[in-house]
Amino acid sequence: MNKFLLRALVLASVNIAVFADAQFRTRNRMDKLEDFDEQKFSWGFYLNGNRLDYRIVLHPRYGAEGNQNLVKSRESYSFGAGLIAKWRLNDYLDLRLEPGLQFAQRQLTFNTQSNDQYAAGTLTNPPFFPIALTEKDKVREIKSTLVDVPVLLELHGQRWYNSRPYIAAGVNYIVNLQSNSDSEDDNMQQVFRSTTHNFAWSAEVGIQFYFNKFKLTPAVRGTFFMNNEKVADNATTPPYWATAMSTLQTRAVMFVLKFE
Repeated sequence: MNKFLLRALVLASVNIAVFADAQFRTRNRMDKLEDFDEQKFSWGFYLNGNRLDYRIVLHPRYGAEGNQNLVKSRESYSFGAGLIAKWRLNDYLDLRLEPGLQFAQRQLTFNTQSNDQYAAGTLTNPPFFPIALTEKDKVREIKSTLVDVPVLLELHGQRWYNSRPYIAAGVNYIVNLQSNSDSEDDNMQQVFRSTTHNFAWSAEVGIQFYFNKFKLTPAVRGTFFMNNEKVADNATTPPYWATAMSTLQTRAVMFVLKFE
């Protein structure tokens, strides 16, 4: 999703929140969906806009030269959607399973030509044959299709007429369907590889608004990968790409609209 669609989601939630606030300020207002949260199980769906980036820990020799970082990441905006399954534990706690599909495209830039100085090898690193990096060699456009399965424990406050705040946290199992992890080609053939199976933790905050027929929840969620996503290049590949990074981890901030 581009920035325009992300702004549209934000604008839509703000308009609905303003409309809901107008209801709250009505003197003879009535609570809506009074028994909705008493259900043991309930269902819904969500739409979300994402801001994704990589957290990179550089190799001390191949990833930096002096104070200059040789590998840089550029953030991107994308979108996703998923389903909601809620299990009511008590008056203040819910357990949520929210499997979804997230789409992302990020860019890594490798200004690592200076690694030619290590071509003769060192005591800890083998020698390699240097090549002249073209602009195509330096940039990797990384497309990802992520099957995200978060399990969240939600703690909510008491309902105030037709609204209720909450916070949530939990863990995610994430499968990258475009990881290329099983490919025999690597960055020498313009193929960037990352791990297929990943784990992350998430934290979320939002406000639930109750209407006549449904509950709307605008929320902000942060998701941070815990494992190293980097897959090493083949042994014969020069240290211009994967070797220049020690750790590669996705981090995402999501704006979510939930409908239940």
